[in-house]
Amino acid sequence: MSAQRFPFPAVLKHLPLPIIGAPLFIISTPALVIAQCKAGVVGAMPALNARPASQLDDWLAEITETLAAHDAANPQQPAAPFAINQIVHKSNDRLEQDMAMCVKHKVPIVITSLGARTEINDAAHSYGGVVLHDVINNGFARKAIEKGADGLIAVAAGSGGHAGVKSPFALIAEIREWFDGPLALSGAIATGAAVLAAQAMGADFAYIGSAFIATDEARACDAYKQMIVDSTSDDIVYSNLFTGIHGNYLKGSIRVAGLDPDALATSDANAMNFGADAAAGAKTWKDIWGSGQGIGAVKQVRPAHELIARLRDEYELARARLTVR
Repeated sequence: MSAQRFPFPAVLKHLPLPIIGAPLFIISTPALVIAQCKAGVVGAMPALNARPASQLDDWLAEITETLAAHDAANPQQPAAPFAINQIVHKSNDRLEQDMAMCVKHKVPIVITSLGARTEINDAAHSYGGVVLHDVINNGFARKAIEKGADGLIAVAAGSGGHAGVKSPFALIAEIREWFDGPLALSGAIATGAAVLAAQAMGADFAYIGSAFIATDEARACDAYKQMIVDSTSDDIVYSNLFTGIHGNYLKGSIRVAGLDPDALATSDANAMNFGADAAAGAKTWKDIWGSGQGIGAVKQVRPAHELIARLRDEYELARARLTVR
């Protein structure tokens, strides 16, 4: 079966590295986004990280103005575009206000999660923005494109935070049977070789989150960053207790919170809350730390540009090895 032809947005072409930095709840702020973009990868943050909501206007102004100044000073090496993540779940009562800010500042890429809505896609398209929707299965992927998303983020097994259970091989293959537009892969990607592997199986981009937690610019506490460095895939547990949606978390943080990571209860999915009072629930995310399975490759806390330089070197080395063989 041949894939239907879908346009590939210009903003996603010719990136210095085929990497999108995943938006990290609480952790991603303008400092990390700007560092990622300057170093050549798409930087992203959730709109909900700006609290109060009015802060989002200031943050978007800071990002756009800083990146514009960088591009003016470095015309031969312009920054990669940035993205804002919108939680489309019905409990997010900030969604319309936050999308209005995206329209005002002409955010190049909008990443939508937990629901696909035509009017959100239309708002981004009104100024030429591109929408990428994250999905955990092929059914959700089809619905997202039907409702106007421009591209997809396949959230496979091993992803940090809210994650699916599908093998990346299966998920990418099923989507590529009918969709040839922009496709990113999320799931335990923390090396340059893994970025190349994602492309080899059919993705255009690697979607990397957990490795960026252990960077200087990340708004995570030192203990969280160090736990990322000290942990491996054996230290990850998959549970829906903390938000109502299944996700991957660090066992060490669960133990520190007084819970047994090997005997966690289950939660009601209806208990999800991304509304204005979600800040009260943010304590859970501060105490129970999300992480993907790829963190065994993270050996130290470092500036984001150094992490990206490592990924670039590993990516080129992996390509060279394939050429030699």
